Amino acid sequence: MKKDNTFVLQTVQPGLAGLMDGSVSTLAPIFAVAFATHKPHFAFVTGIAAAVGAGISMAFAEALSDDGKLTGRGHPFRRGVIIGAMTFIGGIFHTLPFLSSSLHTALIIAYLIVAVELFTIAYIRYHYFNMKFWLSVFQVVVGGALVFAAGILIGSA
Repeated sequence: MKKDNTFVLQTVQPGLAGLMDGSVSTLAPIFAVAFATHKPHFAFVTGIAAAVGAGISMAFAEALSDDGKLTGRGHPFRRGVIIGAMTFIGGIFHTLPFLSSSLHTALIIAYLIVAVELFTIAYIRYHYFNMKFWLSVFQVVVGGALVFAAGILIGSA
């Protein structure tokens, strides 16, 4: 395996998977709670719980999935740490705006952060996985929009 491929397979791929999971999977619970309660603090606590829980879950799932010998994916502990940390990071950034006492302000800042997260994910896919940039943006934004919409619909019910 080429050195570049090893880096992509053992570092970039688990990092990207974690960033995607953390960024997208935490959207629905955070925004559902924000829209249901209109209390930024509740959305913040939900976001922290979702980011921490998802990070731990993804770390264990990756670390226990295989030993890396057959697949060449590298040491499972290393992959678990990478994906767990990136899952947490992906979930925490759009949680932090809910420290604000103003729901309106928190939502605007969180929307902007989510947009940056999604474009970052699209760029990493473009840069390391030879995807067409706008196709990557489209795919990531559609996935994020579906989860975001689910959160708003559930929270508004």
